[in-house]
Amino acid sequence: MHEAAMPAYWSVIPFVLILLAIAVLPIAAEHWWHKNRNKLIVSLVLGIPVAIYLIMLGRFHDLEHQILLDYIPFVSLLGALFYISGGIVLRGDIRATPRNNVFFLATGGLLASFIGTTGASMVLIRPLLRSNSERKHVVHTVIFFIFIVSNIGGLLTPLGDPPLFLGYLRGVPFTWTFQLFPEWLFTNAVLLLVYFLWDRRAYAQESLKDIRSDVTHIEPISIKGTINIVWLIGVVLVVAFVNENYEPFRSLIQENQFYKLMQVPFLLGLIILSKWTTREEFRKANDFNLEPIIEVAVLFIGIFVTMIPALILLKVHGPELGLDTPVKFFFATGLFSSFLDNAPTYLVFLTTAQGDMTIAQFIAKDALLLAAISLGAVFMGANTYIGNAPNFMVKSIAEQTGVKMPSFGGYMLYSIGILMPVFIVVALLFLA
Repeated sequence: MHEAAMPAYWSVIPFVLILLAIAVLPIAAEHWWHKNRNKLIVSLVLGIPVAIYLIMLGRFHDLEHQILLDYIPFVSLLGALFYISGGIVLRGDIRATPRNNVFFLATGGLLASFIGTTGASMVLIRPLLRSNSERKHVVHTVIFFIFIVSNIGGLLTPLGDPPLFLGYLRGVPFTWTFQLFPEWLFTNAVLLLVYFLWDRRAYAQESLKDIRSDVTHIEPISIKGTINIVWLIGVVLVVAFVNENYEPFRSLIQENQFYKLMQVPFLLGLIILSKWTTREEFRKANDFNLEPIIEVAVLFIGIFVTMIPALILLKVHGPELGLDTPVKFFFATGLFSSFLDNAPTYLVFLTTAQGDMTIAQFIAKDALLLAAISLGAVFMGANTYIGNAPNFMVKSIAEQTGVKMPSFGGYMLYSIGILMPVFIVVALLFLA
């Protein structure tokens, strides 16, 4: 068998183009881009040539691995969390005051570490939008929701965010991420404070008519479809235990390189259980539909395929990047996590930092490097709409309710202006 050839640098162009399409087409061709069919066309037009090129280079294994072992489990997990959480109805309409909105965001930031950023996002985004439906100034609330609930809140356990789960499968102890609690607390506290001050000013700009409408439409909070909490716990258990670390799966995995696919039937089974045990009116009450998860699926198939040359080049040339301090690893991991999927990016930089050491030896010698890589992958997935999958879902759901979300570049103006100063302080306080 011939040794696989390295992809050329120009082979990353389709990946750059798909990023540009996501950034530009919602503005330049809003009506056309709105249809998921057209997003799929863009993904296929850019992805298929890259797939053919990789096969010609003898890198079919990389393509097979990316689709079967990364993309399918990735979409299956997100789909399960999305569908099951869509059956949980938080009814009611509390006043959309800055204090109550902070409570929503803080609760989501805590839940994200235990039911995943996707689960927490899908459970809470609709109630938050409903409570704020009488207000005109809502965009900043959704953006901070993406920052905190869809990303930064998921730092405390391997179940919170896919990069940390991959680290757990590589041998990082399950409880190790609890050591990142000071960084988690500091970053969330700063963002919640900034949000509170921002929202208090925005609240003062609301018209008296809208404020009165908000006050008169108060309805006590109640929860329906609670059986889905059981199925969400089931998803967590599948992700935690259906892997090579536990019998009876270890012996099966040793004989099957596609072991990650074993989680898929379990997740599909939980989706079916959720459908059978949830009254259809609950999902109707959530205005639930499959468009957001379809949007993620069709866009990320293109992203996952076109990113392969970039990941290969990054893995080979990573040691040449001069990454020799935790601060450098934090920002390098974060930069690539902003535009590549943060899970494979985490693995690339973990491999680069680990070298020939075992995970146990690496943690004993360079625990601060592992902390930097973990923080960069989880935190800076919030920098763009594509840094972490829940970002796109939240954006799509908000737009379906009439919130005019910023473009790809417009969102980055928020993330650069708000998040990057916070991340610089995090680096100086915890990693320098």
